[in-house]
Amino acid sequence: MDDPEARFTALYDRHYRSVLGYTLLRAERQAAEDIASETFLIAWRQLERLPETPLPWLLGVARNLLRGQRRSGLRRQALVERLAELSSAGDTTERVAEQVAEREAALAALAGLSEPDAEAVILASWYGLAPADAAKLAGCSARAFTVRLYRARRRLSQALDLTPATTLQEQP
Repeated sequence: MDDPEARFTALYDRHYRSVLGYTLLRAERQAAEDIASETFLIAWRQLERLPETPLPWLLGVARNLLRGQRRSGLRRQALVERLAELSSAGDTTERVAEQVAEREAALAALAGLSEPDAEAVILASWYGLAPADAAKLAGCSARAFTVRLYRARRRLSQALDLTPATTLQEQP
C-alpha cells in the first residue's frame, strides 16, 4: 500500500483489539485504552519504519508505555507517602523550612556543576533513567555515562559538603 492513511487504517483494524487486550491484562480499562491509543499514535509516527510483522513491535511499544505508567504511578505514590509523612511530623513548619533550605542548597550545588555533570545527575536521579537510556540521550556510551555519573555524583557530594546548609543542620 502506498497510501499511508490506508496502510495505517489496515494496521489499526487488524491489531487494535490485540493491543487493547494486551493492555487490559495489565492496567485498568481507561489506562489500557489510553495506552492502546498512544501505541497507535507512535505507530503512525513510525509508519515508514514498522516491521513486516508489526504486532510484536506494537506490543513492545505498549509494554514500554505500561512500564512508564507504572514508574509514574510509583513516583506519585512515593510523593503521596512523603507528603503524608511531612504532614504527620511534629513541628511541620520547622521541618518544611529545613527541607526548603536543603533543597536550595542542593539546587545551588547542582547549578555549580558543569552542564554534562548536571545532565548526568538529572537524567539518572530525577528522571530515573537507566545508564543505557540516559547514555543515548547524552550522546555517549553506557560505560562513559556511568563514569560521568559517578564523577558528577562525587562532585555534587563535595559541593554539598561545602554549602552553608549543612552547617544549619548541625546546630541544635
